[in-house]
Amino acid sequence: MNRGFYTIMAAQFFSSLADNALFFVAVDLLVSMKSPAWITPLLKLSFVLFYVLLAAFVGAFADSLPKGKVMFIANTVKIFGCALVFFHVHPLLAYAVVGFGAAVYSPAKYGILTELLPPEKLVAANGWIEGLTVSSIILGTVMGGALVSGHVSDMLLSIDIPLIDTGITSKSEAALCVVVGIYVIAALANLKIPDTGCVYPHQERNPIKLIADFANCYSILWKDKLGQITLGVTTLFWGAGATLQLIVLEWAKQSLHMPFDKATSLVGVVAIGVALGAVASARFIPLRKSLTVIPLGIIMGIIVMMMTQVHSVWVAYPLLVLIGALSGFFVVPMNALLQHRGHVLMSAGHSIAVQNFNENLSILTMLAVYSVMIRLHLPLNIIITLFGLFVAGTMFLIMRRHKMNQAEHDNLSLIGEHKH
Repeated sequence: MNRGFYTIMAAQFFSSLADNALFFVAVDLLVSMKSPAWITPLLKLSFVLFYVLLAAFVGAFADSLPKGKVMFIANTVKIFGCALVFFHVHPLLAYAVVGFGAAVYSPAKYGILTELLPPEKLVAANGWIEGLTVSSIILGTVMGGALVSGHVSDMLLSIDIPLIDTGITSKSEAALCVVVGIYVIAALANLKIPDTGCVYPHQERNPIKLIADFANCYSILWKDKLGQITLGVTTLFWGAGATLQLIVLEWAKQSLHMPFDKATSLVGVVAIGVALGAVASARFIPLRKSLTVIPLGIIMGIIVMMMTQVHSVWVAYPLLVLIGALSGFFVVPMNALLQHRGHVLMSAGHSIAVQNFNENLSILTMLAVYSVMIRLHLPLNIIITLFGLFVAGTMFLIMRRHKMNQAEHDNLSLIGEHKH
C-alpha cells in the first residue's frame, strides 16, 4: 500500500460522503414539495440511469486519460448537478446529473486499483476501499439527516457573511452548500492522485464501435466461469442494497414509528455492519478463498425476512448490523475477484464499466419493481418477505451454478493468472 493508494482513499471518501448526504437532502426536497411516496424510489433510479446508458463509453473514457484526471472531471460534473437545484431545477433531474458524474467516476475509481496494486493485494485494498466507502455512507447518512433537521439547518441559515448576500433562504439550499463544499474537497484530492504510468492502446471514439466493443467485453466476462459467478453476486448485491436502503426508511416509519431524520440513522446502522464485514473479509479471506463466502448471501436473505417480526428499536439495531455484516463479508471478496478477472481478460476501465452496467441495471429494475409495489399499496411486510426470498433464492441458484462449473473444470486455478 503506497501513498497514491491513500490519496485515492481520501478522494473516494469525500466524494462518497457527499453522494450519500446529497441523497437524503434530495429526499427531503421531495418531501417539502409534497411529492407522492412512489416518487422517492425514482430519485435513486434517476441517479443510476447514466451508469446503464453510458456503460459502453465510460470505460473507454477512463482508460483514455490518467484516472485521477477522470475522477476530477467527474466530481466537477457532480458539483454542477448540485448547483442546478439553486436554479429551481427539479430534484430528479438535478440528481440525475450528479449520477452522470458518478457514472464517469466509477470505472476510474476501481480501475486504478488494478494499475496500482498486484492481484494478491486486491482483496485487502477492496476491504479498505469498501470499509472507507461504508464509513462515508454512515457519516453521509447521519450528515444528510442532520443537515435537513431543524437545529442544524437553522444554524446554517443564521451564518451571515458581511457585505455578501448569498440568496440562501431555505434549509435545503443551506444543506446543498455543505454538500458542494465536500465535493470540492474530493476534487482537490483527485488532483493529488499520481499518474500510475499505465498506458492503454488508443481508445476508440466511434459510438457504434464502442458499443460493439462493450458488447464483446460484456460477453467475455459473462462467459468466463469465474467472472459469471462474481458478476452475478455483485449484480444482486447492489440492486438489493439500493432497495434495502429505501425499505429500511419505510420500515422505520411504519414499524418503529420513527421520523425521517431519525430513520436515516438505521440506514447508517446497516452501513456499520457492512464496514465490519468488509474489514473482516479483507483480514481473513484471501483471493483464492473468495468463493467460499457465497452461502452467506443465502443466510442474509433469510435474516432480512425477520424484519417483519421486529417492532422495537433495540432489536432493530443488532438485526440491521448483522444483515450489513453478512453482506459486507461476502461482497468484498466477490468484488476483488471480479476486478482481478476483468483485469486479466480486458482493461481495468472496460471491466468496471461492464460491472457497473450489470449492477446498475439491477438497481434500476429492483427500484422500479419496488416503486410499483408501493404504488399498488402492497403491505410493507409482504414486500420485505418477497425481497428476502428473492435474495436467498438467487444466491442459491448462483451457488449451484458454481458447483456445476467446478464439476466440469477446476476454475479456482484461474485465480492469480497473469493478464492475457
